[in-house]
Amino acid sequence: MTRPATHIWRLLKWGRTLARHGALRGIERDPNTPPQVKRLARIARFGTVQSSQPDYAGAFRAIGPAAIKLGQTLATRPDLVGDEAAQNLLSLQDNLPPVPFAEIEAAIAAPFDQPLSELFLEIDPVPVGAASIAQVHRAVTTDGRIVAIKVLRPGIRERFERDIRTYEWAAAHLEALGNAEARRLRPRLTIANFKRWTNRELDLRREAASASELAEAMIGTERYTVPVIDWDRTNGRVMTMEWIDGIKISQTEQLIAAGHDLPDIAQRLVLAFLKQAISAGFFHADMHQGNLFVRGDGTIVAIDFGIMGRIDRQARQWLAEILYGLTTGNYRRVAEIHFEAQYVPSHHSVDEFATALRAVGEPMRGKPVSELSVGQMLDGLFAITRDFDMQTQPHLLLLQKTMVMVEGIATQLDPAINMWDVSAPFVRAWIRDELGPEAAIAERIREDTETLLRLPALVRRIEEHYPARGGAPEPPPVPHVELMWERRERRRNEGGGATGYIVAALAGGALVWAAAAQGWLS
Repeated sequence: MTRPATHIWRLLKWGRTLARHGALRGIERDPNTPPQVKRLARIARFGTVQSSQPDYAGAFRAIGPAAIKLGQTLATRPDLVGDEAAQNLLSLQDNLPPVPFAEIEAAIAAPFDQPLSELFLEIDPVPVGAASIAQVHRAVTTDGRIVAIKVLRPGIRERFERDIRTYEWAAAHLEALGNAEARRLRPRLTIANFKRWTNRELDLRREAASASELAEAMIGTERYTVPVIDWDRTNGRVMTMEWIDGIKISQTEQLIAAGHDLPDIAQRLVLAFLKQAISAGFFHADMHQGNLFVRGDGTIVAIDFGIMGRIDRQARQWLAEILYGLTTGNYRRVAEIHFEAQYVPSHHSVDEFATALRAVGEPMRGKPVSELSVGQMLDGLFAITRDFDMQTQPHLLLLQKTMVMVEGIATQLDPAINMWDVSAPFVRAWIRDELGPEAAIAERIREDTETLLRLPALVRRIEEHYPARGGAPEPPPVPHVELMWERRERRRNEGGGATGYIVAALAGGALVWAAAAQGWLS
C-alpha cells in the first residue's frame, strides 16, 4: 500500500508542473475550492516561474501518459475544471515520442509462444503512430496480409496503476473535506470510471473484442466500417488488425482533392454516432480526428477502440427523449425526465428546471453549429447543475465527451451543419419504434411472456426448500425437553444461581415459621 507521504510528494511534483504552465491560478481563485487544496497549490507553486497564459494541455502532457488520459476526460467537465481549462484541454493530443524499435520488438515477441518469424514476414521499425499507451507498426503476416500491430509501451501498465492510486487517494480526501461542491461533483466516481476506462485500454484483448462487437452493431450502416481483428496474432499486450488505406478525416484538403463530399461525410458520421449511442448502447468513445479515416469509396473507417462507452436501455430512452425534447422545444418533458432519472433532487420544481432548460435550448434551435453548438449546450447545462443540486453522472461523461468530439469533426467538414437537424429525424424514428404504442405493447408482451416462462423454475426452487412429505405417515408430536445449558441460561436471565437458592430458602423458612405460629402444623 502506498504511503500518504508518497501521494503528497507526487501531488506536489505534479502541482509544480501545473504551476509552471500557469494552470494552478484557476484552482486558487475558484471560490468553491476547499482551503486545504488552495494551501497545497500555494506550496506547489512556491519558487516557480508561472506562465502568463495558462496551458492546461501542455501541463498534462508534461506530467505523463496517465495525466494525458485524465486531461482528455476533464475536457468534458467544465463544471469541474472551468470553461477556460476545458476548452484548452480539448486540444490535448495523445502523441508521445516513440519507444525505440528494439524495445518494441521485444515487447511484441514476449507474449507469443513462438518466434516472430513464424507470425510476421516483416515489421516496419518506424511507427505509424505513437500515443501515451501504445504505438502502431505496419507489418506483413506470413500469409502475405498487410496488417497493423498495436503494442503496449513497456512498463505502461505499472505506471498507470501507480498514478491512478494517487488520483484515488486525492479524490477520496477531497470528498472527505466536507465541501458541498466536492460531494456534488463526486470526484471519486469520476476517477473510478477513469480507472475502468484505462484498464480496458491497457488490455488489448478487450480492445479487440470491442472492435468486434462494434462491427456487429454497425452491420448495415451505410459506408461505415471497423477493421477486422487477427485473433491468432492478438493477446493482452499486442493487437493485430487489418491495415487501413485511407485519408485521415482531419485532412480536408486531401479529401476534397480526392473528390469526397464533405457535408455527406459529416452527416454520416453524426448518424453513425447516434446509431451507436442510442440504438446499440455501445459507442466508440475516442472519436477524435486521428482515429477516423475515409477510404476511396467514401467509407468512414474507425480505429482505436480502447475507450468505449456503454449505456443501458433505460438511459438510452431518457437520452433520446432529452435530445428530441431539446430539438422540438418540449422543455417540460426534458425537465420531467431529469426528475424521473433522479438527476435532479425531487425538492426542486419541475417547472423552474424547465425554464432553466429553455434558457439553454432556445438560443440553439434553427441555427448552424458555427453559431451555437452541442458543446455550448453542454456548457449551458453544466452552468445550471449547481443551481439545481445535480450530481455528476459518471456513466454519461464518455457520451458528453464523444458528442463534443463528433461535433468538432462535423463542423470542420461542414461549417454549416446543424446537429439538431441531422439528429432529429433519427431520434424521432427511434422514439417511434422503441417508445411508441406498438413498441410499448410489444415490450409488455415480451416482459409478461418472460415472466410466465420463469414460473416453472420458480416453482422448482420453492419445492427445493419445501419438499413433499413423501409416503411416510405424519410423525407424532414430541414434547419439548429443556436442555441443561438452556436451563442455566434461563435461570441466569431470571436472576437464578446461588442468589436464587438463598432467596428461595429464606422464603420457605418464613412460610414454615408463619404456619407454626398459627398452629397449622400442630
